[in-house]
Amino acid sequence: MRRITRRGFAVAALGAASSLLASGAAAPSAGGARREMRGMWLATVGNLDWPSDARLSPAEQQRELRAHFDSAVKHRLNTVFFQVRATADALWPSPYEPWAQSLTGQQGRDPGWDPLDFAVREAHRRGLELHAWCNPYRIAHHTDPQRLAAGHPARRNWWWTVAYGGKLYYNPGLPEVRAFVQDAMLDAVARYPVDGLHFDDYFYPYPVAGAHFDDDEAYDAYGGDFDSRADWRRDNIDRLVHETAQRLKEGGARSGRRVRFGVSPFAVWRNQSTDPQGSRTRAGVETYDGMYADTRRWVRERWLDYIAPQVYWPLGTKGADYAELVPWWSRTVEGTGVDLYIGEALYKAGTSEPAAWKNPAELSRHLTFARGYPQVGGHIYFSAKEVAKDRTGALARVVHDHYGSPTRP
Repeated sequence: MRRITRRGFAVAALGAASSLLASGAAAPSAGGARREMRGMWLATVGNLDWPSDARLSPAEQQRELRAHFDSAVKHRLNTVFFQVRATADALWPSPYEPWAQSLTGQQGRDPGWDPLDFAVREAHRRGLELHAWCNPYRIAHHTDPQRLAAGHPARRNWWWTVAYGGKLYYNPGLPEVRAFVQDAMLDAVARYPVDGLHFDDYFYPYPVAGAHFDDDEAYDAYGGDFDSRADWRRDNIDRLVHETAQRLKEGGARSGRRVRFGVSPFAVWRNQSTDPQGSRTRAGVETYDGMYADTRRWVRERWLDYIAPQVYWPLGTKGADYAELVPWWSRTVEGTGVDLYIGEALYKAGTSEPAAWKNPAELSRHLTFARGYPQVGGHIYFSAKEVAKDRTGALARVVHDHYGSPTRP
C-alpha cells in the first residue's frame, strides 16, 4: 500500500487509529499477517545481558544463553542481535583478537568453549535468526593499552589508538586500522552461519565536552584532499561501511550464502535547523556532525540491507518526537530497497522521564503508530534482560496487541 502523501497519510492514519492509540491496541492491517522483524539486542559489554557474571561456569553460561533465546521465542520474537565483539575482543576463537573479558573476567583467557558456535546453533534450533553484533572501533573502557591482554593488537600497535573521554579507541583515520577491524569482524561471518553482521551507534565516539580526539597526525597524513577534518572523518566512516558491504557481497557470491548487513544508529541524522533535509528535531547530538556517520547517505547509496535507528523517545517528546522520526526515516528509505526497523527503548519502560514511559502501553502505541508507515518492517528491543524481565508488562502488551502469532523476519 502506497501513501497518497506522506504527511496526509500520517494525519489520516492517526485519525483512524486515535482510539487504538489511546488504548495501545493494534491497528488493523490490510492483507493480514506479514513478515516482520521482531528482534532484541543481547548485549555482552560489561556483562550487561549475558553472561550475568563472568565467574559462572560454561554450563551455567550456556543455561543463561538458552534462557534468553527461550525468552525471545516466548515473546514471539524472531531475531537476536548477539554482541560478539564489544571491546576489540571476541566471543569466538579469533585469530585476530583475544577472548572477551566478559566470559571469564580476564581478557584473553580461554573459556573452554565457543560461545558464538553455541549461540548460532541454539538460535537456529529455535527458528531464530542470529546477527553478529560488533562495535568497530571501541577498545576499552579505560585508556591504558598496557592493561589489555598480552599480544592484543592495540597493545602491539599502540599508535593505532586514541584515548578520549576516559576510553580507548582505534583511530578510524588510519587505513591499516580500517582494514584490520574489517578482518576481525568478518572472521565471524566467514566461520559461522550467522544471518547478519550488525554495527551499533559508535563510530567516532559520542562527543565529550572539552575533550579533543587526537587524530592530528592521521589527518596530516591522509586528510589533504578534504576541505575540513569533519569531511575527512565522515569519509573514513563511509569507507568502513562501504568496504564492509562490498566484502560481505563478495563473500556471499563465493559461498552462495547471503549475510545481511545493518546498522543501528542514534536516530537523528541532522536537525532541520542544521540541514533542510534533516528531521524536525532539536537533538543535542546529530550523527552526521557528532559521530561523523552519514547514515542517510548509507541508505541512499544502498550500502546497507537494513537500518535500525534507535528511536528511544515517546510519542510527543519535545525535541525528538517518535512521531517525527519514524516518518522521517520512512521517507529516507522509500525507494531504496533498504529495510527499516525501529529500535525501541524497552529498558526505559516504567521510568519517570519522560512521563510517558510510566504508561505500560507506550511501546504498544509505538507499534500502532508505525503501522501507518509501510516502510517500517519491524522493531528491535533493547535489551535481552529487559525482554526476559518485562518489569512493567510493556512487552507483554506489545505481544498481546501486535504479535498474535509467530512470524518470519
